[in-house]
Amino acid sequence: MSTKTAEGDRLDAVRSHKEAWRKWGPYLSERQWGTVREDYSENGDAWNFFTHDQARSRAYRWGEDGIAGISDDKQRLCFALALWNGKDPILKERLFGLTNSEGNHGEDVKEYYFYLDSTPTHSYMKYLYKYPQVAYPYADLVDTNRRRTKNDMEYELLDTGVFNEDRYFDVFVEYAKDGPEDILVRITAANRGPEPAELHLLPTLWFRNDWSSWIAQSNRAPKKPNLGSTGTSAVAARHPLLGELILFCEGEVPLLFTENETNHERLFPGLKNESPYVKDGINDWVVQGNQGAVNPGKQGTKVAADYRAMIDAGQTKVIRLRLSKSSPDQKCEPFGKQFEEVFANRLREADEFYKSVTPPSVSEDAANVMRQALAGMLWSKQFFFFDGDNWLDEHNSNPLHTGFRNLRNSEWFHMLNQDIISMPDKWEYPWYAAWDLAFHALPLSIVDPDFAKEQMDLMLRSAYLHPNGQMPAYEWNFSDVNPPVHAFATLFLHRTEQALRGEADLDFLKATFNKLLLNFTWWVNRKDRFGKNVFEGGFLGLDNIGVFDRSAPLPTGGHLEQADGTAWMALFSQNMLELAFEITTLDPTYEPMIMKFAEHFYYIGAAMNRPGQDGMWDEEDGFYYDLLRLPDGSATRLRVRSMVGLLPLCATTITEKSMRERIPQTMANLQERMRRIPELKETIHPTGVGHLGVAERGIMALVNPDRLRRILTKMLDENEFLSPYGIRSLSKFHQQHPYIFHAGGQEYRVDYLPAESNTGMFGGNSNWRGPVWMPVNALIIRALLSFYLYYGDNFKIECPTGSGKLMNLFEVSKEISNRLTRIFLRDAHGRRPVYSGTEKFQKDPYWRDNIYFYEYFHGDNGAGLGASHQTGWTGLVAKLIELFGFLDATRVLGAGRQAAFTKVAEVHTAKAIAGGS
Repeated sequence: MSTKTAEGDRLDAVRSHKEAWRKWGPYLSERQWGTVREDYSENGDAWNFFTHDQARSRAYRWGEDGIAGISDDKQRLCFALALWNGKDPILKERLFGLTNSEGNHGEDVKEYYFYLDSTPTHSYMKYLYKYPQVAYPYADLVDTNRRRTKNDMEYELLDTGVFNEDRYFDVFVEYAKDGPEDILVRITAANRGPEPAELHLLPTLWFRNDWSSWIAQSNRAPKKPNLGSTGTSAVAARHPLLGELILFCEGEVPLLFTENETNHERLFPGLKNESPYVKDGINDWVVQGNQGAVNPGKQGTKVAADYRAMIDAGQTKVIRLRLSKSSPDQKCEPFGKQFEEVFANRLREADEFYKSVTPPSVSEDAANVMRQALAGMLWSKQFFFFDGDNWLDEHNSNPLHTGFRNLRNSEWFHMLNQDIISMPDKWEYPWYAAWDLAFHALPLSIVDPDFAKEQMDLMLRSAYLHPNGQMPAYEWNFSDVNPPVHAFATLFLHRTEQALRGEADLDFLKATFNKLLLNFTWWVNRKDRFGKNVFEGGFLGLDNIGVFDRSAPLPTGGHLEQADGTAWMALFSQNMLELAFEITTLDPTYEPMIMKFAEHFYYIGAAMNRPGQDGMWDEEDGFYYDLLRLPDGSATRLRVRSMVGLLPLCATTITEKSMRERIPQTMANLQERMRRIPELKETIHPTGVGHLGVAERGIMALVNPDRLRRILTKMLDENEFLSPYGIRSLSKFHQQHPYIFHAGGQEYRVDYLPAESNTGMFGGNSNWRGPVWMPVNALIIRALLSFYLYYGDNFKIECPTGSGKLMNLFEVSKEISNRLTRIFLRDAHGRRPVYSGTEKFQKDPYWRDNIYFYEYFHGDNGAGLGASHQTGWTGLVAKLIELFGFLDATRVLGAGRQAAFTKVAEVHTAKAIAGGS
């Protein structure tokens, strides 16, 4: 990103491989326990094989976790903060939450922490953790939530009373880099309570265990690393692959050394420990006063500095540390005047950087929401390590070996994941999900388009993509199927880069296109059961949206022809067509691929819009539905008004006149194909001669003008899909009219559920039967903007339906965006809908401006639901604030779809020239 800000210069240095400013970052997980990677059980019960209670004593195999933590980009050396209030039964070394079976709505973190700030190179970062001064209520949270049903509210940490009278500490952790490997740390603890309170602050440094005999030889370090005291308050960290770094601790402070080795004697009675000093040694020394639990020789592979403080009411305690490659100057003056100057400079530079990417037209509150959303995206990076061949060997389920058992992910033995990846939520979902990642790339492109491109590239590398072309879904089942949105995100990133840098990365485009071609072929061969251009795909990321579990055998027999799966493939075809065109402008050998994907789109359109009872379109209802194809060949529509029926809107793209003029032969071939097979264009949106839009634009869209109006009439009806806070995933029509289907003597029912799910389908920790979800709303907004480019003011519709207020489709898209952003903004009464009736978050000045970006939102009141730190795709709100902060309808209509990208680039450049002012 070429801006004249200091952070922009650092990004340029990373891009040109001059300086590794991203080598260190917030790459620790927030939950390594309970993951599939750490599961070595016989029954695949990851949650119970490796529990939170075991985590303090048991060495991890595939990664590390911690509070406000950082590591290098291979997670060899880790740093995080541990705390003790003198009352907890254990150190607070990691975040606590309920497992899937303990929570009445699935797994759920039960802590309050906030990603307040981060630059894309992590030159400045800020994190807030709220730590109660009374004993943390571990048992109460588990027991009370277990007693609650799926129809009850969740029992939250605030409900337990531990924050009563504000008896807690706000603990801020800040990082500032003076160089790529010179990291300054400032930890500030503020007593918000009415009385003095004791606090142990234990900044901890440790090595991921990559040396033990149980580590596969291919992944084992050549030599065990070592931490050793180099003075009263300094530790030398030596790793054979990382080199040497020094952790300086300000003041005289006890250094507690142990080993990152499992305490077998605690966890597995009868087994002896491999070392007298084990992973929970620091916990036992601090909490239990066990003087023999730490190494008096001042060496090991894990160390903590034990800062003890009695903090008066309303007062703060600050501790400072510095982790860096050793240098004489730093050994003499690691905490001199320069220390605070570096922090002041990095914070000022962070302010300049965010000012350069934030629309000047947005409010201060919206700018804060946008910045925290992007900070959450950047804090949600994680080192993800999984060696499929090794892991499957250890489970006796590697198909390369005789006698293997076919267990979870057996067919993914080719995988070797050891990269920094953007996570959906580093506690609830500390593993990548392919379609989430595609949406992450959009807001990430605001601050670091190169990292966003790297994320798209990762899933297509041979160490991820299956040899058959399937993209890995997520670690619970890599073979599950996510919607194919990688081509959409790749196209978006290409246009972003083109606008920012004035050129295309042809190598990236070609490499990505060729791998996506493999993925497209996999879809066509595997998910179009009978070669009819209608697609299945199972749950396709929409969890419980269907009448049945769409990833399980149907109780009726037969199979589903899925409206969303088919619409996704139509969009995939359009995206591949556009990518082929972009490459063709620089390499004409790709021009035949334009024709290939145009034909795919038309075939899919004809199949999806097939008239009569065999089609997904219901003429009476004016809506698309999944089609249940029974074993005898008959079919019935599952008439659930859901996001499944809105997604066909999203398969829409515009062809500019200039684009068509560059490929005259392909256009002639396509017209000839339409002449010979006119059925291909009968039910889709008309285009071509006599049907061109504004500025002679063409359109490729599944829905024709009549169907577009009928679908939008439902979508914009506040009694159906249009919530005050975006588009619902299920129509509110089903509140009074539940859909009921009987099969095999059982009733299958779909009700409008605006909040949490009332079933255990897909773990019961998400709900697509009413709430508002950000990613599909973003796709709808994109579709509406595309239709606006074609129609301009020639297509207007009531919004909301029945209001008498006519809007063009740009205005409709902006209205939906405004409703989505309204979730996070203060209303006229100073309240944020995202926090609903939680008064602490609404009124307390120490809480109300710290924003959570939840997984999904209540369909009626906008309250945050599901994973609380899913900044991942909910971070799309930052892109919406940016987009509509810069765009106006006139510019969009005149400049076409590139307007969104060029306007952003122009503003960035102008601000950069003005020095960020």
